[in-house]
Formats: sequence, structure tokens, C-alpha cells
Amino acid sequence: MTSARLKRVEESATIRISNIATRMIKEGTDVINFSLGEPDFDTPKNICDAAAKAMYEGKTHYAPSAGIPELRSAIAEKLRTENHLDVSEKDVLVTPGAKQGIFEIMMGSLDDGDQALLFDPAWVTYDACIRFAGADTVWVPTVPEKGFLPDNFAEYINDKTKLIVVNSPGNPTGGVFGKKTLQCIADIAIDHDLLVVSDEIYEKIIYDREHISIGSFDGMQERTITVNGFSKAYAMTGWRLGYLTAPPEIFKLLQKIQSHSVSSATTFVQYGGLEALQGPQEGVKAMVDRFKMRRDILIDGLNKMGLECKKPDGAFYAFANVSDYGNGTEVAEKLLKEAHVAVTPGIAFGSSGEDFIRISYATSIDRIREALDRLEKVFA
Repeated sequence: MTSARLKRVEESATIRISNIATRMIKEGTDVINFSLGEPDFDTPKNICDAAAKAMYEGKTHYAPSAGIPELRSAIAEKLRTENHLDVSEKDVLVTPGAKQGIFEIMMGSLDDGDQALLFDPAWVTYDACIRFAGADTVWVPTVPEKGFLPDNFAEYINDKTKLIVVNSPGNPTGGVFGKKTLQCIADIAIDHDLLVVSDEIYEKIIYDREHISIGSFDGMQERTITVNGFSKAYAMTGWRLGYLTAPPEIFKLLQKIQSHSVSSATTFVQYGGLEALQGPQEGVKAMVDRFKMRRDILIDGLNKMGLECKKPDGAFYAFANVSDYGNGTEVAEKLLKEAHVAVTPGIAFGSSGEDFIRISYATSIDRIREALDRLEKVFA
């Protein structure tokens, strides 16, 4: 006696691989886990102190469903100054993680039979949330040689198409959409009267590129839902704190879903988020600098052993072509069994990733070097 809706959704491949790796570690195996997208840095002390202070001051009661006013105001200021979005406090919904925001967006904007466009490969949860809402995912192929950028995707749009998902910098490829690509997406969205969901969770983890919010383009403010959060930039994954901004008519629906489901983000956690935005930002830059060093070591090592892997422009993922050794699933299983290195098969993110594996380099340089040594023995 299970819901037919749940049968439409498969288990998260990234979490499944990580669970296997965790079980092996508990059994005593030295597994290097490259499967989860989580910074290995601790949350900065000033953020922890702010949340603890709020807790001890008694800020442990229900918060307003949309978020505490101070945090909504700070987020709106951030979106205006950094992302050039015309928003105010009333346009911001604080969510228990950006993933919850994505879920609410799909449930609030899609009906049975609607279609949503994903650029293949794409983060696993987009498709799951689309299916939860009763809609269908349309996978739009991308060009690996061009950094997995979408190309000529207007042909995939029909009268059932409702929205397009944009994720830049992106998971699993680390790709960054430039102004030309975003303008093309914006033009098509306007021409076909489509919504755009812009997931910008990795915006601050970017290397030698500029992050651009598609919602800032002419004509896009009224059709873009921008999603972000604190987990990646501030190493706050376990805090579960995200936010979004949406056009007024959609915002009301999303707030309704939140009030009748999770109610709100945890009260004292929101004060940690407030400190993250208003406190020192040097820690973010230091973390990104470390990620860049790790990226360079990993990508250079992979290419030297014959694996084709372009340097990603953002996030902390390498998407390596392993077709010379089998498909991504076969190689991932082989690496876990023989090298005790956990990676995610690329097929988990769409059919375009069949010949790829995703490697999360959110771990120490020493462990990256050790993993490269193990991989070289397997591929040799």
C-alpha cells in the first residue's frame, strides 16, 4: 500500500553510494569518499557563536513561516547588491535548506502532465522533485566539449513545457553559464512564456569566472525563481538553511506549501545565517582558494593517467570521462571494490553522463593524492 507518486522517484544515487562507503568505513576499510557534495571545512566559529547565542537567549520558539525579518532583510540586501535583483524583504522565503526550496517550487508551479526542462546532466533531485509534482522531465542534451553547455534546446519546448531549470555553477559538471548562454535561455523563456528556476547554491565557489544571475536580465524578474542557501559557501550543510525569491503570485503558493509542511526553518539557525551574511567573508575566499588548489591537483592527475577531464569553472566536482575503461557505473563499482575510492556514476545525473564519473574534491589534498595513486594502479 504505497503511493503511486513515490514509485515515480528513484533513490538518490549519490546518497546510496555514500551509504555504501560509510558502511565499508565502519567495517574497517579505508575508503576515500568522493561521492557527497559537502565541504569538508567546519562552519566558521562566528556563525556557530551567533546561533548558540540566539539559542541561549531563548530564540528557540516558532519563527514566522517565511523567516525571521532580520534574515529576510539581509538576504534581500545581498540579492540586490550582489545579484542585481530587484527584491525586498517581503519577496524572500527562508527555507530549511535549498533542497526544500526546490521541492516547494516544483510542487507549487507544476501540474500533472506539465513538462520541465533539465540540461543533461543535472543534479539528481531536480528530476525527483519534478516527478513528485506529477510532471515530466524533458532531458536536453548538452555538449561535453563545450563545457556541458545547452545547445539548440528550443526544439524541446512544446505547449506542455512549464519551466526551465538553470544551475550555474552546476552539479555534477562544475560548469558555469556565461552571459551569452544565459541570455539565450532568457530569450527563449520570454518567447515561450516559461518560468526559470535558477539554482545558485554554488555561486561563491567559482574560479576565474563571474557569476551572473539570470533573474537580473531584462524581462526575467517576473518569471525567475532564484534559489540559494548557506550550505556550500559557508560550510553549513547540516544546518539546513536556504532561501528563495519568486514573483509575487508564485511566492504566495510557496509560502503556503511551507506553512503546511515544514512550518519554517529552525529559529536559532536563522541567526547563524544572519551572521554568515553580515559577518567576515574572508573565510569564504580562503575556502575557495583551497578548492581551486585541490581542483588543479585532481584534474592534472586524472589527465596524466589518461582520463579525459576538463577543469571545472565552479563548484567542487570533476566530471571525468571513463569510457576507455567501461561505463561510469562499471568504473565506479570497480574503483570502490579494488581501490576503495567512492565516486558517483555519471548516469545518476542523466543519460549524457553514462560514460562519466563524478568526483567531489571536497576533501584534503593528502587524500586526493592518495586517491590518485590508488586510481592509477587500477587503470594501469
